[in-house]
Amino acid sequence: MSVYIIGAGPGDPDLITVKGAKLIEQADVIIYAGSLVNQKVLDRAKKGAEIYDSASMTLDEVVGVITGAVARGKTVARVHTGDPSIYGAIKEQIDALADRGIACEVIPGVSSFVAAASRIQKEFTLPAVSQTVILTRVEGRTEVPDKEKLSELAKHRASMCIFLSVQMIEKVVAELVAGGYPPGTPVAVVQKATWPDEKVVQGTLETIAGMVKEAGIGKTAMIMVGDFLDSKYEKSKLYDPGFAHEYRGSRN
Repeated sequence: MSVYIIGAGPGDPDLITVKGAKLIEQADVIIYAGSLVNQKVLDRAKKGAEIYDSASMTLDEVVGVITGAVARGKTVARVHTGDPSIYGAIKEQIDALADRGIACEVIPGVSSFVAAASRIQKEFTLPAVSQTVILTRVEGRTEVPDKEKLSELAKHRASMCIFLSVQMIEKVVAELVAGGYPPGTPVAVVQKATWPDEKVVQGTLETIAGMVKEAGIGKTAMIMVGDFLDSKYEKSKLYDPGFAHEYRGSRN
C-alpha cells in the first residue's frame, strides 16, 4: 500500500492517531485539506517531502498528483480534517483512484463532533435521556434529502450534532423547533474544538442564535442539541453493583 487517506483529528496536533502520525512522517508526498488541518500536523513531514494544499485544487488535480506520485514509487498521505468518513468527500477520491488501478487505505481520526463534546465534558448517550446520536447538516450548496431535513430528524428528540451549518444558525433553530425540540432545549456551539482559538457558547434554542453572533462565530463550528447537555439521567447499569455481567457478579 502506498496511498493513505488519513484523518488528522479536530485541530490539536496530538489528537492524530499514532498510525496516522507515523504515515505522515514516512510520506514522500502529502496533500492536506488547507486551513482545516492544523499546520503543526505537517511539522511531522520528513525533509524533502512534497506538500500540496488541496484547498485550491480540483478533484482531478488531487487525483493527478496522487497518480503521478504512485507512478514514481512514492508513498502518499492524503490528509483530511477530523475523521475522513464524515463530510470528507473521500468516496469520489477512492473511486477515481480505483479506476486507475490504485488502492488506498483509510486511517480513521478523531471527529470534531466528539472533540466538541470533550471540550464541554458531555456524554451524548445518557441512560433515560438519549441512546441515539444524529450527525447531520442543513442544506447549503449540498442538497439534503427531504426525509433528512432537520425538522424531520428533530422529531426523534435525540442527541444531535449539526456540521457545516453555524452560518445559518437561525434556520437551524427554526427547523429544530418546528420539528419538535422545545424552545428551551439546551444547545452548545463549539468553534474550532481543541484549537488554541477555540470558542464555546452554551444556551437554548431560544437564545443560541444571538449568542453565536455576539461571539463572532461564523464557520468551523459544531452545533450540539439535546437534553444530554443538561438533564437528569439514570446511572449506567455497567457499574451498578446489582447488575451482573460476564466479568462481574452481583454485589447485592
